[in-house]
Amino acid sequence: MTKDEPFSSSRRLAAEGLGTALLLATVVGSGIMGERLSGGIAGLALMANAIATGAILVVLILILAPVSGAHLNPAVTLAFGLRREITWPLAWAYWLVQLTGALVGVVFAHLMFSEPLLQVSTTSRGGIGQWAAEVLAAFGLVGAILGCLRWRPEAVPYAVGLFITAGYWFTSSTSFANPAVTIARGFTDTFSGIAPVDVPGFIIAQIIGAIAATVFLGWLYKRERDPEE
Repeated sequence: MTKDEPFSSSRRLAAEGLGTALLLATVVGSGIMGERLSGGIAGLALMANAIATGAILVVLILILAPVSGAHLNPAVTLAFGLRREITWPLAWAYWLVQLTGALVGVVFAHLMFSEPLLQVSTTSRGGIGQWAAEVLAAFGLVGAILGCLRWRPEAVPYAVGLFITAGYWFTSSTSFANPAVTIARGFTDTFSGIAPVDVPGFIIAQIIGAIAATVFLGWLYKRERDPEE
């Protein structure tokens, strides 16, 4: 640890694992609850899913950001790695615990709703339109984080929650924007699932969007040198 990093790596990894597990429990659990209570109205189920996901992101970032940064997302960790704000060995460890936590969260959601614990999704979410949506979703999410960190750091939790809530509705993919979330949702054959065959396309699109946002925001916010300096 350094003076600027008051928490040990083990605590940071625990925060990332716990946060991602709670995120997936909310995504999948609210999808199941929304579908059961919506009376077959898909839009109502999606609204419930979106509100719950956006709300939990605000809470998780508020309580976990002081410990680990509350990435909860390999694409966000990638962005910070590219900005040299996290070491690559720690980034790899973040990715591992994020994925593990995400899978645990899905299983726990199934347990809560008396669903089979182990499932494989049959929901198709492929095609150029949805891939394009995931590029935009990841770009917007990383852009919201980096933009707020540059100008309004205290607003990050709310910007992330609001962007994802909006993304559920303005993107054709419902804005996964997170490789760990995408992989884990391949293991739930419920409202929020994605067929495993469609997972790689989503992840590639998310990585492209995250890298593009990191590069663009780095250029956009770079101050011009004073010619007299």
